[in-house]
Amino acid sequence: MKRHSIQTKGTLIKITWRDSMITVAILAAATLCCFLIHRGEQTDGHISLLFVLAVLLISRFTNSYFYGILSSVIAVVEVNYIFTYPYFRLNFTLSGYPLTFLVMFSVSIVVSMLTTQIKQQEKIRMEIEKEKMRGNLLRAVSHDIRTPLTSIVGAVSAIVENHDKLSEEKVLSLLEDVKEEAQWLVRVVENLLLVTRIDANGARITKEPEMVEEILGEAVAKFKKRFPGAPVRTEMPEEVLFVPMDAMLIEQVLCNMMENAVLHGGVVSEILLQVTVSGDLAVFCVADNGVGIPGELLPGIMEGCFYKESEKNADGKRNMGIGLSVCKSIINAHGGNVKVYNRKEGGAAFEFSLPIKEG
Repeated sequence: MKRHSIQTKGTLIKITWRDSMITVAILAAATLCCFLIHRGEQTDGHISLLFVLAVLLISRFTNSYFYGILSSVIAVVEVNYIFTYPYFRLNFTLSGYPLTFLVMFSVSIVVSMLTTQIKQQEKIRMEIEKEKMRGNLLRAVSHDIRTPLTSIVGAVSAIVENHDKLSEEKVLSLLEDVKEEAQWLVRVVENLLLVTRIDANGARITKEPEMVEEILGEAVAKFKKRFPGAPVRTEMPEEVLFVPMDAMLIEQVLCNMMENAVLHGGVVSEILLQVTVSGDLAVFCVADNGVGIPGELLPGIMEGCFYKESEKNADGKRNMGIGLSVCKSIINAHGGNVKVYNRKEGGAAFEFSLPIKEG
């Protein structure tokens, strides 16, 4: 989008074609409505309020103080010139009119500035949240990448330095470790690419109606390639269910959650992949019957927190920070919500909802 900046300090004056078109469209609509009201009621009270509402909407949907202040000036002039007797003549000499227009102009300016400030505060809050998520993601990535790389380097060094002393069985065992760690790195990179894709698009994704049954089948097939021995059971509605989504991203979410169950659920004899309908939402749930999630980790688990080395995480190598951070980013980008809880019957459940209809 083309942008012409008159002043770069803050957002005092920043002109864009988008904001200009919004301002023109809202003022034009307000003027048309005022013509209809003035013709039908022959009263000016509603006209002033309508223009104040127009200023409020312009301040809400544009990105600098300039448009709100400009629309305030235009609104005051329009009310005086078009909708106040004598018509089509600027006249501030009539009794009471100067004070009326001064009050209207002041209200419009205050409304414009307050609305813009609220928007800027919300934008700052979102940026802070975004930076927090990036920090959590970087911490998770550093752990996810450093540990397998260290293992790969150690295994390869052992083979190179002791190849004449190692048995073929030991060499194959070390190479198997290298393969496993390399596959883990591939999955980490896949998740990073998904995060980059979402961030590059400003959390806007392309959604198409997808059959839920097919999405679950693809996710399970993809997951089984990595964990062929993992027991997965699926449950879904009897009727055919279509949900708007980016199929590849939702498949990745389901795979990440099932993978988390295998790596951190302890002794898991079943992973349940379930879809239900609740009102206008499709609710996806990935549950296991493992050891569950420590209570202290539940509040921030989707923000990039990860399991520390402990008795419950015997290998001490795998964390779930990046995978679950990616899941949350993807679900949020779809306009959905995600929650995590421990099941009463044992194990953990990761549940997320997606709108069945486009909003």
